[in-house]
Amino acid sequence: MKKLVLLIFVHLLFAHTGFSQNQEGLSPKQFIEDLEYLKSELPKRHTNLFAKISEKEFHSKIAAIELKSPGLTNESFEIELYKLFRGIGDEHTRLEPTYREVFPLKFDFFREGIFVTHTASAYAGLLGKRLDGIENTSTKALIGQFEKMINTENPAYFDTYFQHLVAQPRVLKGLRVTPADESAHFLLDDTPYAVSAVKKENLSLDVSAPLLKNSQPDNYWYRLTDNGEVLYFNYQNCAEQTGKPFEDFNNDLWQVIDSQKPKKIIVDLRNNSGGNSGILNPFLDHLRDSYLNQKGRLYVLIGKSTFSSALMNAVNLKRNFQSVLVGQATSGNVNHYGETRGFQLPNSRVTVGYSTRYWEVWKGYEGALKPDVKIEYSIKNFSAGIDEAIEYVRSQK
Repeated sequence: MKKLVLLIFVHLLFAHTGFSQNQEGLSPKQFIEDLEYLKSELPKRHTNLFAKISEKEFHSKIAAIELKSPGLTNESFEIELYKLFRGIGDEHTRLEPTYREVFPLKFDFFREGIFVTHTASAYAGLLGKRLDGIENTSTKALIGQFEKMINTENPAYFDTYFQHLVAQPRVLKGLRVTPADESAHFLLDDTPYAVSAVKKENLSLDVSAPLLKNSQPDNYWYRLTDNGEVLYFNYQNCAEQTGKPFEDFNNDLWQVIDSQKPKKIIVDLRNNSGGNSGILNPFLDHLRDSYLNQKGRLYVLIGKSTFSSALMNAVNLKRNFQSVLVGQATSGNVNHYGETRGFQLPNSRVTVGYSTRYWEVWKGYEGALKPDVKIEYSIKNFSAGIDEAIEYVRSQK
């Protein structure tokens, strides 16, 4: 298992590398040049591109896009690429455009529907409202369009990508949901609200429900709760934090555990989409011989945003520790292609991420990592600041 926790993933989904996106309208000839470059380069670079799609089908899909080139815009060209990559069926091989502007809304799926979970202060009144559509497209129709762009084999993967892309002005314009990419009318609780796009560097989604997991932005932090009986460890990013080395943080955390002797520990991986899986090693080394490494004391929270290296940490905690997994299935599959690299298409300058290695993390395991205890989150509890996963752990004796 050592090789699993030493893996470094270049996770591109939410941390795009920057480049100057070509804003000029490309010609049909330039679209075709990009497609031919993609057809040539991706099979050479990917470790096994044709695991789920045949070479013939891959070429056929590219040819179909080339036939559409006279009617494509930059934005609709990206949509066609999303559809192409969906057919490849590899969660780490995907289109990685840099979005310089974004709508200041973040959505999530609850058992009652899709709701606004984070927003900017200027739109604070939209928090907790249900998404019923955008412009003249209903939420059901939106989902139908995104199902053609995003792999649906793993529902958590679809949900995560949908939540990300539905707030991207270029995507909505490319789908012809909106006529432009500067603003849009979001239908929330059956009422249209005009929302303007903001530059990504100015984005601040600082309005959310008062949930413990959202209370600090650090890569890793902890808090004693329940009169010192529960230690909550939030691990949001598999990366060292500037000015806060993980080893120092870990030493402090275990000093608190040794002195306060909490009855339970919660390791929250729900917001962690990956990085370097080895960052967590010092914590795991301490945990292995700790009194907290017992059923009923060690709980690991997983969810739709648990991906890549964070998923590998979760698998390690499931297989080699006495943990109980609580939450929802992960967006990443346990056994998967990964260790991502990237290249840019010559004209559109869109980055293409591709896998260079297959990781059999858990031999014979199929699909996403599933929790031992499944939690269905409710928007009513979310709005009231109640975290059902943490409440479950608190209720266990």
